[in-house]
Amino acid sequence: MTIPTPPPGLPRTAGELRSSGHEPRSTKAEMRANLLTALRSGQALWPGIVGFERTVLPQLERALIAGHDVVLLGERGQGKTRLLRGLNALLDEWTPVIEGSELGEHPLQPITPVSLRRAAELGDELPVTWRHRSDRYVEKLATPDTSVGDLVGDVDPVKVAEGRSLGDPETIHYGLVPRAHRGIVTINELPDLAERIQVALLNVMEERDIQIRGYSLRLPLDVLLVATANPEDYTNRGRIITPLKDRFGAEIRTHYPAEIDDEVSLMRQEAELPAEVGDHLLEVLARFVDHLRESSAVDQRSGVSARFAIAAAETVAAAALHRSALTGEEPAVARPIDLAAVPAVLRGKVEFEAGEEGREDELLNYLLRRSVADTARGLFAGLNLQSLADAVVDGHPVATGEQIAGKDVLTALPELPVLHQVAERAGVRAEDPPGRIASAVELALESLYLAKKLAKDSDDDRSVYS
Repeated sequence: MTIPTPPPGLPRTAGELRSSGHEPRSTKAEMRANLLTALRSGQALWPGIVGFERTVLPQLERALIAGHDVVLLGERGQGKTRLLRGLNALLDEWTPVIEGSELGEHPLQPITPVSLRRAAELGDELPVTWRHRSDRYVEKLATPDTSVGDLVGDVDPVKVAEGRSLGDPETIHYGLVPRAHRGIVTINELPDLAERIQVALLNVMEERDIQIRGYSLRLPLDVLLVATANPEDYTNRGRIITPLKDRFGAEIRTHYPAEIDDEVSLMRQEAELPAEVGDHLLEVLARFVDHLRESSAVDQRSGVSARFAIAAAETVAAAALHRSALTGEEPAVARPIDLAAVPAVLRGKVEFEAGEEGREDELLNYLLRRSVADTARGLFAGLNLQSLADAVVDGHPVATGEQIAGKDVLTALPELPVLHQVAERAGVRAEDPPGRIASAVELALESLYLAKKLAKDSDDDRSVYS
């Protein structure tokens, strides 16, 4: 990412900064002020965050106003990391730092021995540079091999070899947390940190200082510490030690999208779709994911990630593009037949309960059919599809599959008023390409099959409604 250049005219020495009337403030006070300003103005604070508007976001905003460190608890794929990455938008766009400072200290509030000495020697001539807010957010994935040196710091053997005494504070190589001074530190999957490593964070969170190998060094660090954790890891595979858990001011539970429309919006926002996928098919996928999250056969402690829904939408689009390459039909438009690719491709992304071994495919296909039926029932509510069923039964079987274009699906049927009504319900116009109309008609045919009003014979890549 390219960091923008500071605007001209900003103070370049400590004296100029002091004369400008600049007053230092803590990171938490800075974020509180900017958050309150944004709330008063109605500014959108959390772009790209879907489904948290009435639950997670108000809790997080209150925690930030209170100045609390925060831990987000939630299953995989609930957007925890993405939410935390949006926190730096609450920082000032530019903040002054001592030029060359290892920890990005404020020119009027140096904290390290080197910066204190420079400030005493140079006084108002202490050089100042400006740091962008994007450079004040650091993130660490907690892994079992993470060390105290990584997070807090350790003795730098190179500096000792230069002739400095081992007890000299200037021989310390600072870790991730001190280097985030005056910024935000995010630790993902905090319970995966070994307990002895978590202990090293206790002073950072309470006393706001660091201790390294017995050094008598107090650094009044100014950081907002935020973390994520999976509730399953929190209690079993790993845990947040009680003293560290107690130091987090706020513990906020995240969740999967509660509404089908939110899941559809999330797929539209996040999925990279190489072909057209109509909202009716995205709704099928959203219902499919929702049914998986409610199924007793699925391990709900592991969860069904939002990434599953996104990958499912991309898989359906890929199947449509594959058919387009075989048939030459343009544009490539997804149809219900493409949904069959989802269970086979994404089965490994769902964890099942132990007693369901051998039934995974059966369960996935059942829930997918149920999702199609639920979507069609809502989309075609009040619409009489009997004339479509009669036409198929009276000698107009309809074939669909990977090598059958949308126009071939439509030409198999006689001209029926209900076809236009079906297309209209799916938001398709009469002048749209055949693939879009065929997608809606195929959903209607599948709903008739699931309602046992039509038969369907299927082989590897072809299905016939009759």
